Amino acid sequence: MTRITAWRRHPLARYAVLILALALVGMVYTAFVQAGRPADAALASGKLDDVAAGKSLFEVHCASCHGMNAQGTSTGPTLIGVGAAAVDFQMSTGRMPASNPGAQVPRKPMAGWVTPDKIRQIGAFVQSLGGGPQVPGKEQVDPALGDAGKGGELFRANCIQCHNWAGAGGALTQGKYAPNLNQATPTQIYEAMATGPQAMPVFNDTTITPEEKRSMIAYITQVREQKDPGGFGLGRIGPVTEGLVGWVVGITALVLASIWITAKKRQKS
Repeated sequence: MTRITAWRRHPLARYAVLILALALVGMVYTAFVQAGRPADAALASGKLDDVAAGKSLFEVHCASCHGMNAQGTSTGPTLIGVGAAAVDFQMSTGRMPASNPGAQVPRKPMAGWVTPDKIRQIGAFVQSLGGGPQVPGKEQVDPALGDAGKGGELFRANCIQCHNWAGAGGALTQGKYAPNLNQATPTQIYEAMATGPQAMPVFNDTTITPEEKRSMIAYITQVREQKDPGGFGLGRIGPVTEGLVGWVVGITALVLASIWITAKKRQKS
């Protein structure tokens, strides 16, 4: 007892007690977080079984690049915290699994083994690892419930620098580019804003609210349906394409006119 009493009166005793208390709090917090993760995954996928099935699929098709625990490797980034929305976006657009990694992975048809159910299961597993944005519901992405006018203002303020006013896309630096949005579904557009794939920044709900995202989706889907009554749209890429066509067509017309005028003068002489 005397030795215990002496340790209690030691100047470092209070620090030892503080470290022990912090360690205990950390263990309790970790236990609660681990216990809550399956519930989060179930919320994202609808079934707890999806987590186990997704883990098996992930180990077979994804672990070679992202690691067995999705911690990331030299060939693939970590997926901890990216959420089920990132998985759904990357796999439903055919970007993942990547067949030829480069500066930017292009959109392509989905791999033969990829189905909506398997995407949901892998998404549930990734969601269970560290949370993150979840796949939006139908009402969240319904263009009919959005304000296309307000969405146009938001799109012009945040997106046209890369995607062009009509969502036609454009070139970026170091071999990257902003993709054309005409093939993207409303769900994929929402997920891209929420997760920020590749060179795109993340627009979380504090930057652009879910209602504003829905309005932007309404604008994007409305613009892609517009016609070009004034002539050829030229891909709606902008003044560079228009200038190039004007220059080529104009110069060609002038050259042909010069040849025709010269030929006429020779005949008269």
